[in-house]
Amino acid sequence: MSSRKKNSILKSIDETIGNTPLVSLHKIKKRFDLHGNIIAKLEFFNPLGSVKDRIGLAMINAAVKEKKIVS
Repeated sequence: MSSRKKNSILKSIDETIGNTPLVSLHKIKKRFDLHGNIIAKLEFFNPLGSVKDRIGLAMINAAVKEKKIVS
């Protein structure tokens, strides 16, 4: 489970990176009589809608640190 509090208000969109929600698809499991856990990772909750958000943020932070861009 995410370390973020439920219904918390974030100070910045970058706080959402690395906290992609996971949802159990128990109704599909039951409907098709499947075994095990079926989990969906909701990538569309990421700021850029991509799994590449972490590397993008790391690149921006490195550029700021190296004074290549100003934040």
